[in-house]
Amino acid sequence: MTVTENEVILFDGVCNFCNSSVNFIIDKDKRDVFRFASLQSDFGQECLKDFNLPADSFSTLILVSNGKYFTRSSAALRIAKDLSFPYSLSFAFIVIPPFIRNLFYDIIARNRYRWFGKKEVCRIPSAEERAKFIE
Repeated sequence: MTVTENEVILFDGVCNFCNSSVNFIIDKDKRDVFRFASLQSDFGQECLKDFNLPADSFSTLILVSNGKYFTRSSAALRIAKDLSFPYSLSFAFIVIPPFIRNLFYDIIARNRYRWFGKKEVCRIPSAEERAKFIE
């Protein structure tokens, strides 16, 4: 896996909801903390392999931070912690046990294609965003 000083968010590159979430994070990441890669990319596949995660399952957001990975609601809340105010306040929900938090996460994850749609190909970053993406 390529080493980066930044935290890396791995997302489902064909999911419209996931792509909208990436756009939101880019807009609210005022300290330039995050880099992004689709789970389907070579980098994403390498990360999945390094962490012994299934390479063909794209139902979770993954945050790679300091050699560790976080998934599902834990990843989402840790990402929120580094976003601008007031979004950073949502990190307070980390005190809720993961099995409860993940119930809500899993409902959205299971229905994301049906509710938000799906692209045929992975997201192509704009010229301004390109430096934030790992291929």
